[in-house]
Amino acid sequence: MSGTLAKIAEIEAEMARTQKNKATAHHLGLLKARLAKLRRELITPKGGGGGGPGEGFDVAKTGDARIGFVGFPSVGKSTLLSNLAGVYSEVAAYEFTTLTTVPGVIRYKGAKIQLLDLPGIIEGAKDGKGRGRQVIAVARTCNLILIVLDVLKPLGHKKIIENELEGFGIRLNSKPPNIGFKKKDKGGINLTATCPQSELDTETVKSILAEYKIHNADVTLRSDATADDLIDVVEGNRVYIPCIYVLNKIDQISIEELDIIYKVPHCVPISAHHRWNFDDLLEKIWDYLKLVRIYTKPKGQLPDYTSPVVLPYCKTTVEDFCMKIHKNLIKDFKYALVWGSSVKHNPQKVGKDHTLEDEDVIQISLSRSRSLVSLESPPRWSLSKFLEEMILPLPILRPPITRTPSLSFSRGLPARRELTDALISNTGIMDASIGASPSHSTPVTQSSTHNSERNGE
Repeated sequence: MSGTLAKIAEIEAEMARTQKNKATAHHLGLLKARLAKLRRELITPKGGGGGGPGEGFDVAKTGDARIGFVGFPSVGKSTLLSNLAGVYSEVAAYEFTTLTTVPGVIRYKGAKIQLLDLPGIIEGAKDGKGRGRQVIAVARTCNLILIVLDVLKPLGHKKIIENELEGFGIRLNSKPPNIGFKKKDKGGINLTATCPQSELDTETVKSILAEYKIHNADVTLRSDATADDLIDVVEGNRVYIPCIYVLNKIDQISIEELDIIYKVPHCVPISAHHRWNFDDLLEKIWDYLKLVRIYTKPKGQLPDYTSPVVLPYCKTTVEDFCMKIHKNLIKDFKYALVWGSSVKHNPQKVGKDHTLEDEDVIQISLSRSRSLVSLESPPRWSLSKFLEEMILPLPILRPPITRTPSLSFSRGLPARRELTDALISNTGIMDASIGASPSHSTPVTQSSTHNSERNGE
């Protein structure tokens, strides 16, 4: 371990001494490739298991998304978790109060989101200082990272934390490079660029790949790429995670300074202690997670808007929806009816490859003559079923009032069916037929009573 750290320090020092220009691009690319290989050894050292989170750090992943709080000690991560999720995380004025991962859960817009209060990291965490490697290993498993900063000294902390996460293979607020890379058995290095390149040329690409002992490959550059982009593609272990910078303790700055902070991209100013601006923070979290809520509609019933099925933005097809419910559901899948913004008309019959959008309503039909009655929720209370169970077993009673135009009473089951339908569609008839108040009932005349008695005979 110490030998690897020494080599990393030597390469970083040489890179700092080297001027960046076209003549040194080849040499710098080679140094960056060597540095990436050494950092990979730190993440996954020989013998296995050394790069994992470790006992007390990682927790079971629950909910629809996971968010990690990363920051220096005593910047307010534990206070933020306690006030957001109602979970107790030890808070004190001294550093390194939190020594293990403290989980919490919040529900927002129908989604269940897991929050992780990670121990504070310091400079050199990626090299193992302060158990920083275990902390960053947990951060790699998150769907969103909140970098909590002290508003009085944000820039210095921000740069250090970004450098530590970058060294551990985490890329913040960026997309994977648009580079095609494919190894082959023979033919050498074939480089194809679809746009002008400012940094990479054939010799630089060959030298970087030679450091990984790759001498036969097809490389396609579809954008103006850098040596770091190519190294990330070759390494193949990078994770691309959205990030929000949470500037805490805004109660200690002026309004003018707060206005400036609001203009900084990816930043949200808050006060964890006073619970200021939590609404903006939650809304920004929701925007960055890009979760998609899908409501289920059992056949013949209203949609269930209380318990949506939440999907990640990259897996929103009907097949992904079925797999989220149960893996066997796709085997019996026949078609789906979808209401919402993803279809041209409501409802629309779609297949399993249809892409769903946020707040769509879906009803699944199965091939085994079965319909999907309920998805992860208890059966919905049905008025019609209740009336059939409560009214149909009762004896047929003659109405003591005059007939209503919309309801004809006759002997047998059809009359009771009509009563059930009328009660569902017209609450006024329900009041008039079953114990209605005098204001809703029709006066009983002598002739109508006499006719009913004759019919009874």
